[in-house]
Amino acid sequence: VQLQASGGGLVQAGGSLRLSCAASGWTFSSYGMGWFRQAPGKEREFVAAVSWSGEVTYYADSVKGRFTISRDKAKSTVYLQMNSLKPEDTAVYYCASQMGAATRLAGGSVGTWGQGTQVTVSS
Repeated sequence: VQLQASGGGLVQAGGSLRLSCAASGWTFSSYGMGWFRQAPGKEREFVAAVSWSGEVTYYADSVKGRFTISRDKAKSTVYLQMNSLKPEDTAVYYCASQMGAATRLAGGSVGTWGQGTQVTVSS
């Protein structure tokens, strides 16, 4: 089971980035997928999750209306489209998976972590 995240970078405030997380070694469609982030000196926090079907999504209040999570079953990939980025979005972003309902991810229950990708938003 592997999760490979990519797409991070440096962007100005108000800009956009799209993160990708490619899964391999397991039945992608059976798992909820999500994103977490960890800023320097802070605990890792939930950002967004999507159900195995792709039809149900969950977001942290801090990113609602700006971030969109989606998944492509054919590519076994989950995406995080981040718009209207703010300096406080600066963090290492981690993709994650959990068997069953995506609400488990929203509650902080993670089965597998991917490696992080750095997102830096300059003011």
